[in-house]
Amino acid sequence: MRQSVANLLSLGGSLSTLICCALPSVLVALGAGAAVASLVSALPWLVWVSRHKGWFFLIAGLLLAVNLALVYRPRGTIACAVGGGKACEDAKRWNKRLLWVSVALYGFGVFMTYLALPLRQWLER
Repeated sequence: MRQSVANLLSLGGSLSTLICCALPSVLVALGAGAAVASLVSALPWLVWVSRHKGWFFLIAGLLLAVNLALVYRPRGTIACAVGGGKACEDAKRWNKRLLWVSVALYGFGVFMTYLALPLRQWLER
């Protein structure tokens, strides 16, 4: 139960960093500044989220770290109340997939928010 909750929280944190910071950056880079303006006018809470992006990235990173610790901690046997060993192995496999999707989304968000503009400026010199 703890692991699935941690998976969902880390995915939610990763998606929030993607929506607040990475998506607008990508849209502006692709020349869709008007789309970003209409997105912000339709969803005004994005401005607040964008102002506090440091906290969002910190909390999402901590949730991912906790989730990584839960998924990859060393343990002996798996106790599963539902469906025996096959169901446990399937759930474990899906948990790992969901975790790595979350890590990829978080990494993309970090890159677009903190590294894309300095990298572009450095390359233009």
